[in-house]
Amino acid sequence: MKKHNFYAGPSILSDYTIKNTAEAIINFANTGLSVLEVSHRSKEFQAVIDEATALVKEILNIPEGFSVLWLGGGASMQFCMMPYNFLSTKASFLDTGTWASNAIKEARLFGEVDVVASSKEDNYTYIPRGWKVAPDSQYFHYTSNNTIYGTEIRQDPDVPCPMIADMSSDIFSREIDFSKYIAIYAGAQKNLAPAGVTLVIVRDDALGKVDRPIPTMLDYRTHIKKGSMFNTPPVLPIFSALQTLRYYKQLGGLKELERRDLEKAALLYDAIDNSKVFEGTVTDPRDRSIMNVCFVLKPEFKDREADFVSFCAERGIVGIKGHRSVGGFRASLYNALPIDSVRVLTEAMKDFEYKL
Repeated sequence: MKKHNFYAGPSILSDYTIKNTAEAIINFANTGLSVLEVSHRSKEFQAVIDEATALVKEILNIPEGFSVLWLGGGASMQFCMMPYNFLSTKASFLDTGTWASNAIKEARLFGEVDVVASSKEDNYTYIPRGWKVAPDSQYFHYTSNNTIYGTEIRQDPDVPCPMIADMSSDIFSREIDFSKYIAIYAGAQKNLAPAGVTLVIVRDDALGKVDRPIPTMLDYRTHIKKGSMFNTPPVLPIFSALQTLRYYKQLGGLKELERRDLEKAALLYDAIDNSKVFEGTVTDPRDRSIMNVCFVLKPEFKDREADFVSFCAERGIVGIKGHRSVGGFRASLYNALPIDSVRVLTEAMKDFEYKL
């Protein structure tokens, strides 16, 4: 039975990425060695990281003056590294979910944190509006997509200071105005590669401004100087990321990826909005994520949640169960998910409703 993978992360990868990665695990670049065992110092792997870096810059249209890094530790490590490198006085944050809250917690170890707004009291069911960022903030940090709660900021905010964004779950789904940013970071396990590598994009001339000593491994300048090879990089995820980037370029880049993502999300949200038994959890349609669609059964049908998960499993639909802090269901519509899988899910929703 074909599987329709809606897991939030680690998540679906394109067939192109999986096939090419599988082949490289057997024989990487005709070396007779597996990519799992090849030296990261070899010319063959250097070519991989060089091409992957070049494709990130090309696809995202990153201007000169920014460095692309491939680091370990996940986005959670960036919650620490970002303020370590950029915060000495005050930074502003928007609290829109668990990951934003975790970033705020870490930043408070390094300087004053101004939380400009939060939707925590309403279980993060919307993106706050009407907030203002203090002009003397060294940077404004926000999480563009909230995987747990299904909200998303799809336009670069206008603020009177540079920005940093955690784009772990929606990078490569829209164009970005890099003139507004000093850094963007993204864990790979949503829209790029298997877990194990984090994509970090930093503005070079914004570094070296804090007066504290920075441990070598936590200093972005270390990794820029060493080309992401100060220590052994996560070779396999970087190789897989290269395959995904090649696939994105073949598809037509960001505009085509965004078109597909919007089409998939519209199909699923339409099914939710026209259902008599399902309803969305995000209170303002403007805040709906096109990457992670969260929905529940209406109160009178809530006791049938487990039945719907089982009903989906019978049709090969996996990863549909919502995060424990929200409940209900979550369908992650990352770039690699084909629209046919969304159609299978919407048909399952209609058939389940018919049964009730």
